[in-house]
Amino acid sequence: MIRIQRQDFSVEEEYQKLRNKQGDQVGSICTFTGLVRDFGDRDDVTGIFLEHYPGMTESSLQMIIDQAEEQWQLHDVTIVHRIGDLDLKAQIVFVGVSASHRGDAFAACEFIMDYLKVDAPFWKKERCAESEQWVEAKLSDQKRAKKWQK
Repeated sequence: MIRIQRQDFSVEEEYQKLRNKQGDQVGSICTFTGLVRDFGDRDDVTGIFLEHYPGMTESSLQMIIDQAEEQWQLHDVTIVHRIGDLDLKAQIVFVGVSASHRGDAFAACEFIMDYLKVDAPFWKKERCAESEQWVEAKLSDQKRAKKWQK
């Protein structure tokens, strides 16, 4: 399941949906929740603004999920990504993966998050005390994503 939304989400509700969807087949669930950080390249960040291209974004996220499902035996994947103005410490993204075994769930969750950081068509602008600045993908995120290439 893929959702792009302005409103916040409940990590517990998303977890329970993954847990209940496949019944006895689920042996592991791995989740990741990303937050708006108050640290980074600039120390005066007060929040961020995220925008996306509707249709293109969902298609891109589905391709990431499809790639994960080709590499690991997964039961279900959920990606919830927020857009709009977000304040410090707000939840931005939830990635949840259910599988029969923890290795598949851990690896797929990390793979999806690494690719979300560099390939998903979201644009992020940092709000600072006296200015705003568009943010590009970090080299460290690009290196993490490259580790998954065969």
